[in-house]
Amino acid sequence: MSSRIRRVMAAGATAAAAVGLLASPAPASATGGHTVKVTVMASSDIHGNALNWDYFKNAEFDDSAHNDVGLAKVSTLVNQIRADRGAGHTLLFDSGDTIQGTPLDYYYAKVEPITQTGRTHPMAKAMNAIGYDAVTLGNHEFNYGLPLLATWIKQMKAPVLGANAVSARTGLPAYRPFVIKTMKVKGEKPIKVGVLGLTNPGIAIWDKGNVEGRLKFLDLVATAKKWVPVIRGLGADVVLVTAHAGDNGMSSYGTDLPVENASALVAEQVPGIDAVLFGHAHNDVPQRFVTNKVTGQQVLLTEPGKWGQRLSVVDFTLAKRQGGWTVTGKSSATVNTNTVAEDPKIVALMKGRHDKTVGYVNQVIAQSKEQLSATESPYKDTPILDYIQKVQTDLVSKAIAGTADASLPVLSIAAPFSRTAVFPAGPVSVRDMAGLYVYDNTLLGVKLTGAQIKDYLEYSAKYFAQVAPGAPIDLAALTNAGGTPDYNYDQLSGVSYDIDISQPVGQRISGLSYQGAPVTADQSFVVAINNYRQSGGGGFPHVTTAPVVYNAQVEIRQALIEYATASGTIDPATFADPNWKLTRAGTPVF
Repeated sequence: MSSRIRRVMAAGATAAAAVGLLASPAPASATGGHTVKVTVMASSDIHGNALNWDYFKNAEFDDSAHNDVGLAKVSTLVNQIRADRGAGHTLLFDSGDTIQGTPLDYYYAKVEPITQTGRTHPMAKAMNAIGYDAVTLGNHEFNYGLPLLATWIKQMKAPVLGANAVSARTGLPAYRPFVIKTMKVKGEKPIKVGVLGLTNPGIAIWDKGNVEGRLKFLDLVATAKKWVPVIRGLGADVVLVTAHAGDNGMSSYGTDLPVENASALVAEQVPGIDAVLFGHAHNDVPQRFVTNKVTGQQVLLTEPGKWGQRLSVVDFTLAKRQGGWTVTGKSSATVNTNTVAEDPKIVALMKGRHDKTVGYVNQVIAQSKEQLSATESPYKDTPILDYIQKVQTDLVSKAIAGTADASLPVLSIAAPFSRTAVFPAGPVSVRDMAGLYVYDNTLLGVKLTGAQIKDYLEYSAKYFAQVAPGAPIDLAALTNAGGTPDYNYDQLSGVSYDIDISQPVGQRISGLSYQGAPVTADQSFVVAINNYRQSGGGGFPHVTTAPVVYNAQVEIRQALIEYATASGTIDPATFADPNWKLTRAGTPVF
């Protein structure tokens, strides 16, 4: 190890010196030593949700499970737990994806960017008020560029961690690798809690434009193997990892980068870790134990869902042994934030920024030349869905320019998410655009062959009931065959084809062509697709194993908004392309 690296580690340890926290010992244990209980709380994937508000619906947030969202709700839970356990017995961390995801984040990154105004980012303001002890970088922290990220980090009172994000030039950590927090125990040696922050290697792909040549993102396991001994060597009694990486050991990209969802791999392969607080996957994981393959010890993992809907609460019992502290027990749970009211302190802090954002989403972003409705989108090729296709196609086409796939035709898929979506003739607002694309999907580009595209369309066409030639068309019975929801009926742009609903499922696609020529089985295409579908949602063939050529994790809904804002006009003459239709024995249904 070089002397320079040693100096970096030492500096990190000094900078990580904790504020004093007071923990009182519990009664003497059966062995005669003291035991102490401490609690660690963790949020993750807040994604700009400061308050319990849905900016796209202009109303309080609600979903089918009646979850609530936001840091104001998290704050109330944190206050309750601090009061219950004693503030000196608790620590609070976050596992990343904080400054992107809602119009609130977008507003202070793009409309009134904090890099220009000098104002404190709303998420920094809220997290500082709540009193986080450390925050780990998520991949979405890089979406708005390194200058904005650097500004947010400076505004945060809590250290912002990312041990495996290193300078592309020097290989040294670009962000603080770890922090050590010290809890004072009355009459005893203090307890030191070390926290290592790990972020996602996929940033190198997803935000290539922001990080290429500047940052590299190393393997999570290898990075943990490097730093955990350092943290232990500095006297940490408890070692935690806050990782912005899921726990299934898989990646949404190929093998050129380290594993994306490596949290469980870290727990299995790196000795010396007591718990991994993870995020990125947006799952509610109250408690999971993984056996470390080196020591045989049980490592606890927990993930608190997304958007502030849950808070992970981890309880540790430590016993005094041989002059130090040893973890003798650990358990965790996730607490639902819909069980509490918003913290009025956070609500008051956010009011000005929230009100500005509400005003923004109700702003007119473009003028539509005519009214565009999604009512007929489930059974007709409509201009309003073609608008989605146009935006997706343009984004992926620009992204692959200059790559080995630049010469391939770019197609796009979109589904009729909402039959009630309308762009009114005249002013179109941010909320109108959000009403068309109601899900929080991100955009990818995958490579498919002509044969695979034919299979894909045949699978999608099972959405329609079989109707004989000449039989009356009942619109109420035509779609959603077999219980297939609207969001699982994909329409493809960029090629032309017919769907013969008089034929059985699997034999319906005819006339599949590209620029007037029949699509051949071995012809290659790039297809713009959303992350839900690419990850297996709906069970469509081929896409989960298809090569991914683009995955910048751009939110499709936000991309639609930005596209409309940039152009100022929504004119179907520039994007409407009736490239598919329903037929029966060659005769159009409509």
